[in-house]
Amino acid sequence: MTLVPRVVLSAPSSGHGTGGLALGLLAALADRGLDVAGCKVGPDQVDAAYLGLAGGRPGRNLDPRLVGPERVAPLFAHGAAGADFALVQGTMGLYDSVAGRPETESTAAVATALRSPVVLVVDVAAMGQSVAALVHGFRAYDEQLWLGGVILNRVASPRHEAMLREALDDVGVPVYGALRRHELPPVLPARRHGMVPAVQRDGEALRAVRRLGEAVAATVDLDRLLGLARSAPELPVEPWSPAPAGDPPTGERPVVALAGGPGGSYSHPETAELLRAAGAEVVTVDPLRDEALPAGTRALVVGGGLPETYADRLSANRRLCIAVAELARTGRPVIAEGAGLLWLARELDGLPMCGVLDAIGASRDGLVIGYREATAAADSVVAAAGATVVGHKQHAAVVTPRAGERAAWSWDGGTPEGFVWRGVHASQLVPHWAAYPEIAARLVAAAGAPAEAPA
Repeated sequence: MTLVPRVVLSAPSSGHGTGGLALGLLAALADRGLDVAGCKVGPDQVDAAYLGLAGGRPGRNLDPRLVGPERVAPLFAHGAAGADFALVQGTMGLYDSVAGRPETESTAAVATALRSPVVLVVDVAAMGQSVAALVHGFRAYDEQLWLGGVILNRVASPRHEAMLREALDDVGVPVYGALRRHELPPVLPARRHGMVPAVQRDGEALRAVRRLGEAVAATVDLDRLLGLARSAPELPVEPWSPAPAGDPPTGERPVVALAGGPGGSYSHPETAELLRAAGAEVVTVDPLRDEALPAGTRALVVGGGLPETYADRLSANRRLCIAVAELARTGRPVIAEGAGLLWLARELDGLPMCGVLDAIGASRDGLVIGYREATAAADSVVAAAGATVVGHKQHAAVVTPRAGERAAWSWDGGTPEGFVWRGVHASQLVPHWAAYPEIAARLVAAAGAPAEAPA
């Protein structure tokens, strides 16, 4: 059983201000001295990274498609263990699901699995008394959902606020706060920078989070919101654990370099936890700043949160590129997800990269985005041939060729993609390792084995 005060923050649709409010709530409560935790519904690692920056502990993704619905509550219990308050930021609208599976994959489904009250953020800039009908409809749509109240965003005036509060009072829905049009400004670094400002603990990102916290502290009744969070019942689940079954690993702990920065890695937080539990010594390497791999590195993991937009800085770090190429040439395990594949390529947009793979990356307009159920096309450090995983793709750059002589993955309706070469596994598909802990075990076992003779 797990008891953590918690709320799920959602909205009728995207664009109501949930992201800024989530960060502001965590920052405001952390400023009060509370131990707070943040999670994000869905695959968005950028939002999760900023929740971690605001909360002071790793922000986590709760994605039923990537980890399985049965792991959502245990992963939350693990990530929020010991917290005074946990906030789960929803995705899209409360009942929405990209794949049309709202009963298991929507924010509402996650809230129900967590037995958590929901606070609905509503942009009321062009709305009056109709807000009551909207909120009442969301509350009545699913009798299992616990709609605990609302926060009003982009309120025009004191008179407008009074009208909205009166309408919601008539349907018995508490209002926990009201923000004027200018009080939740778009202060975060541009989205194109991805996780980098949060991972680097950039001054602009820290100032933005602090400003959002000040705005929320001045406009939201934090004490009442905490009261709602503390009314959430115990979760009847055991927290997820990265520890493998059986006896803990013994002997030498091989050094595994994990791409990241002072504020975390470009992988899901569970990746580092699984690697440590499997017997590795995990050390961070910053692809944008470090000129060498950590001493004694036996393996490298480049997570899917590394953004494509830093191609110039990745290319300029020639010493690290050469070190990565040498690590791969000696047969040491290297796992590169998402834009990590592009870093291992010969070049990206005309800029030289690590040259591990005989491939070229080129940026295009638009995004390739979505989930894939993939089958391992070859034995590799990630999986045995024929094993299946669910992963997520989100990228603008394309790779030519799409796959090497030994492809990483295949799936229905698409050509094989990715590269398996010696100890390298590189693909733009990003699985969540908590659903496949065997990846960490395979990697650590390979890292502990003798190196291959250079080709």
